[in-house]
Amino acid sequence: MTGKPLTVADYPLAENRPDVVETKAGKKLDDITLDAVISDRVKLEDLRITDRALRQQAEIATAAGRPTLAANFERGAELVDVPQDVIMRIYELLRPGRASSRQELVAAARELRETYGAEGVAAFIEEAADVYERRSLYKKRF
Repeated sequence: MTGKPLTVADYPLAENRPDVVETKAGKKLDDITLDAVISDRVKLEDLRITDRALRQQAEIATAAGRPTLAANFERGAELVDVPQDVIMRIYELLRPGRASSRQELVAAARELRETYGAEGVAAFIEEAADVYERRSLYKKRF
């Protein structure tokens, strides 16, 4: 991703590898200044997390021997460009007792996979659908 693999020594990137940190529009950390904000050269989009930044964090987590944390960063990277209303709707479905059936969760997984390319998140939701079925969590609780 960065040419040279990131290691634990690179963390935090802003301090130790600012050369690999950039906004979605390609601005570097040195471009993000108060003057740039005041003069409108820095937009809100420049301050948002990017999929690249999350994948870099995943790379460091993997190097640190933290595969679960790395997987969470990878899934987060997949969700960066998913609209907030979609994320909140699916989040609500994942709360026990909110989805009415396995099919509802599987449909949400399919939407994330087919519309946003979020393969890891889709697999995570499908796994949750199986667990919810085994534990009877589709029953309405509220």
